[in-house]
Amino acid sequence: MDTPLLTDRLVIRDWSADDAEAALAIYGSSDVTRWLTPAMDQVPDLPAMRAVLEAWREAQPNLLVPRGRWAVERRETGAVVGGLNIRLLPPYEEDLEISWQIHPDHWHRGYATEASQALIDWAFAEDAEELFAVARPHNVRAIATAKRLGMEWVGETSKYYNLRLQVYRIRPADRIR
Repeated sequence: MDTPLLTDRLVIRDWSADDAEAALAIYGSSDVTRWLTPAMDQVPDLPAMRAVLEAWREAQPNLLVPRGRWAVERRETGAVVGGLNIRLLPPYEEDLEISWQIHPDHWHRGYATEASQALIDWAFAEDAEELFAVARPHNVRAIATAKRLGMEWVGETSKYYNLRLQVYRIRPADRIR
């Protein structure tokens, strides 16, 4: 993404090295990462988070659009409250997954939905044909967010990560306006 995406309350932008402490508060939180494993383990400390951010920043320019990882910050304060990803799902790397991670202190404020809507719109403007979200059956927050985004439940599978997951999909014609 060439420029940050703006919503009423949020900025979706590339991660920077200065985001390490805020990123650790998100990706070091077991409340967040317990839903991400095995795709991503809990980050144990600040040096590890710096290394993860550096790897994300180095990879970003080489990813085919619309893939990537972005920080979500509040426009009003500049505080990083979460992250967004679009990536290929294993094992066949055919399906594009959108995922969102919001710091627990910022849950229930609509940030995941607001940021994801902007990213979905951008991905479709970049010619993505469809995006998937996967969630463990008991991850009620992720499932509720997928539904608020207008994503359609397409079933349950063990195809991704060898875990039983709920699968949601959205296509350009499904966009809620």
